[in-house]
Amino acid sequence: AEYMGSPGDGSSAMSGYTTTKVEKAHEDGIWAVAWSKNPKSDTIVTGSVDETVRTWHCENSSSCAIQPKMTLPGHKLGVVSVDLDSTGLLMAASCMDNQIRLWDIDANKLLRTIEPGPGNNWPVCFSCDGRFVCTGGKSGTVSIFKTESGELASRLPTTGPFIMSIACSPDGKLLACGATDGGVHMFDVTTGKPVHKIAAHAAPVRSLSFSPDSQLLLTASDDGTVKIYDALHGQTSGTLAGHASWVLSVAWSPDNNHFATGSSDHKVKVWDIGTRQCLHTFADHRDQVWGVAYDRSGGRLASVSDDQSIHVHQCP
Repeated sequence: AEYMGSPGDGSSAMSGYTTTKVEKAHEDGIWAVAWSKNPKSDTIVTGSVDETVRTWHCENSSSCAIQPKMTLPGHKLGVVSVDLDSTGLLMAASCMDNQIRLWDIDANKLLRTIEPGPGNNWPVCFSCDGRFVCTGGKSGTVSIFKTESGELASRLPTTGPFIMSIACSPDGKLLACGATDGGVHMFDVTTGKPVHKIAAHAAPVRSLSFSPDSQLLLTASDDGTVKIYDALHGQTSGTLAGHASWVLSVAWSPDNNHFATGSSDHKVKVWDIGTRQCLHTFADHRDQVWGVAYDRSGGRLASVSDDQSIHVHQCP
């Protein structure tokens, strides 16, 4: 595998947007990515259909050199979702064998396996305090497990079908999930009660992301659009179109001013939340882009694709 990152051919160096690539980072499509927010770590985690999770170190320099750290095997049938807790040391991987695996990525150690039931784990995310692991799937129910023990803590039923996406607000107050019918359900984390049911899209909601201040929620869909919602009231405040196909992933920048999207049109776009305009399009991937994730500052953006590559984009 060509692990050493190299500047992308299509990078717009003049505009300050540049891309570093790792080709053949996995042996099959890469469906999931997360970036540690721990200031002592610049670790990127990727999950693939090749049944592995891999960890990478990305240098915080102009070169953005990407070096492989660990390969975590045994994720049978492939990995569909990964997340890191707030410490950046605990990783959850949701796999197509109906299991969620929790790893200590510092010690390269599998801590425990959670079994939500057949087809009931697709997306995975940690609660903001890391005490819980949240998932959902074909039953339309959100399952919340205790990180420490793997025990089921609660279930939050929705009226929707298959849950494809899930996110917790940074302030710890809200949990949102998106379904294949285009609906988005939001819950009060403390009470477990539903607070909003939104008919957000006319097609599956693939990805969700709360703003760093927890005020807004982004929803990305197979209808080719991203919508912006007031998280408190559940009201839409904008629809953004620009991709030529499904929007598979969305991530809000920690700077609270930008967000990024990845699409099955092979493109990654960076958007300005104030103007609601696309600032830049990266067209370096050769297949659909399943995941995007920012570093802790918002200055770098990772994207992963069915083309088996990781790209790290410098975003001025």
